[in-house]
Amino acid sequence: MQTNWQGVTDTECVPCYGWHHCIHIHNNDIELFITTDVGPRIIHLGFLGEHNEFAVYPEMLGLTGGDSWRIYGGHRLWHAPEDPVRTYWPDNHPVHFEIHEGFVRFIQPIEENTGLIKEIDIALHPERPQVRVTHRLRTQNLWPIPLAPWALSVMAPGGVAILPLPPRGTHPEMLAPTSTLTLWPYTNMSDPRWTWGERFVLLRQEPGNDTPQKIGAYTPDGWVAYAHQDHVFIKQFQVIADAAYPDMNSTVELFTNGEMLEVETLGPLRVVAPGDEVTHTELWTLARHIPQPQSETDVIHAILPLIEG
Repeated sequence: MQTNWQGVTDTECVPCYGWHHCIHIHNNDIELFITTDVGPRIIHLGFLGEHNEFAVYPEMLGLTGGDSWRIYGGHRLWHAPEDPVRTYWPDNHPVHFEIHEGFVRFIQPIEENTGLIKEIDIALHPERPQVRVTHRLRTQNLWPIPLAPWALSVMAPGGVAILPLPPRGTHPEMLAPTSTLTLWPYTNMSDPRWTWGERFVLLRQEPGNDTPQKIGAYTPDGWVAYAHQDHVFIKQFQVIADAAYPDMNSTVELFTNGEMLEVETLGPLRVVAPGDEVTHTELWTLARHIPQPQSETDVIHAILPLIEG
């Protein structure tokens, strides 16, 4: 994930998706819009002038205030493990932003019920369709709390997610297990939206199919992808060996319903001391002219070279 990040080509405050104050960031390939009236939410990611890779919820666009959590769409930062009270703190109020050399930082007001402050730093590669997104949780509590940073991207409907499994081996040479696969009570492994392969798990988003599906997995290769139309969105992140991860050791989670598919990565679980912070960084790559995979063979031929390259 090391590369030469020189900074943001252009930054401006514009109206977008019904909100009056969105920060527009772009280089010569891609653009992002980040709300500051709520959030922080990266509400749009796409090639310059092209469609949004993220899903948005039209009935929520432009809304602010209130005590109920809204999904809005786009990309957000949460903290795991998931809790119906702690996790769903409503991010319906303005956020502060700072322009630094090489990146823009978005800072949420302190969460009154958790004592946490969420921050997202965004930097663009000067020459490539890549974004480095650093997620930060800072605690102002008076006591240590266990948590993990959790980065969730709400992807546009109609695509397919690709989750890599750990390197395969043979029996009897490899006798010990190498990974975990976490199922939720509503996970139905016979649902036709799943493709369970030898090297990859594929999950298709089916518009209108409101039956939710979710899995978590330990993915030591540190990547996950979503193919939509002829584009592919790739997240890469660091996996720390021997660290404990939330949800039965999941580094990646996939969730879908009839409206969208979430591609989620998680950092390690830590007990965070008062005044301390944790970070979790994703490298986003957007590529075009990639056929939407229907099988493992398609992933190997069209998407894996982007990762290995």
